[in-house]
Amino acid sequence: MSTLQVLTLFLALSMALHVGCGAAFTAWRAGTHPGTALLIGGSATGAACSLFLAAVSAYH
Repeated sequence: MSTLQVLTLFLALSMALHVGCGAAFTAWRAGTHPGTALLIGGSATGAACSLFLAAVSAYH
């Protein structure tokens, strides 16, 4: 992998992790059970990462 590809992957993972943590924290503060909030955060993380990587692959 080239340096640009590695940096793009790190950017995707960082962005997805931030989105997931924000979604989990928001769900938890809204009153959901912590386990459910973690599932919501994990789902948001997966969706954000897949969308970002699909956009990057479509760009190339």
